Amino acid sequence: MTEKKIRAMVAKPGLDGHDRGAKVISRALRDSGMEVIYTGLRQTPEQIVSAAIQEDIDVLLLSILSGAHDHLFSAIMQGLKEKKMDKVLVIGGGVIPQEDIPNLKKAGVSEIFGPGTSTETIITYVKEHLPS
Repeated sequence: MTEKKIRAMVAKPGLDGHDRGAKVISRALRDSGMEVIYTGLRQTPEQIVSAAIQEDIDVLLLSILSGAHDHLFSAIMQGLKEKKMDKVLVIGGGVIPQEDIPNLKKAGVSEIFGPGTSTETIITYVKEHLPS
């Protein structure tokens, strides 16, 4: 019997047009043995939640550089909650000020990783924090 692969989705909410980091993370997750779905640029919270449901994901990785993280991450978390997807591990990354992190965590984002975080750190976090 083979172990179920972790299904990860990497999403770029909002109007942010830079996705190099998201592509690096996607590749690293794939290389670690996870199934990875990358939604592409300029996704609305509704599109991200819809894709999360359709793809039956285990973990959602949100990447943002635009500064709209408070609004967009909260809308995504609310959408996941409304769709009974509360078991999905959600982590964020990008340029997010330290003072904004407590509110994002309060909204349900498990962890925030800033620029320079190693892909190994993110992969380890995902594997250790997935709900059973």
